[in-house]
Amino acid sequence: MTEESGDAAGETPGEDLVALAHQMFDLAREGHTERLLAYVDAGVPVDLTDASGNTLLMLGAYHGHAEVVAGLAARGADVNRLNDRGQSPLAGAVFKGEDQVVSALLELGADPDAGSPTARATAEMFGRTL
Repeated sequence: MTEESGDAAGETPGEDLVALAHQMFDLAREGHTERLLAYVDAGVPVDLTDASGNTLLMLGAYHGHAEVVAGLAARGADVNRLNDRGQSPLAGAVFKGEDQVVSALLELGADPDAGSPTARATAEMFGRTL
């Protein structure tokens, strides 16, 4: 390769990977289940985390996408993985009032006592039950 060669945008492979990661986080947040799972099936790490330690599953859960949560869990995502602030996907779903996600996570074995605050404590704070 010469100095003049490379792609038209001038991006390095590192920039491409960062852009792909951001796209994965957006797909999880927006609930694009099929596209996200196709990328995971093609090799994107199922427990990929953002700069704050939020996994794809955490982002899907927080934004109310039970199908994203179930699909990622079926591919081995850790339903109890805490982000850098010690928050669990279940506590995030409880906080946001995402009842379908809460049910899905509990069925998948999420621990209501994991993290800080725990999902159980969060539910109590908002007068909800798990």
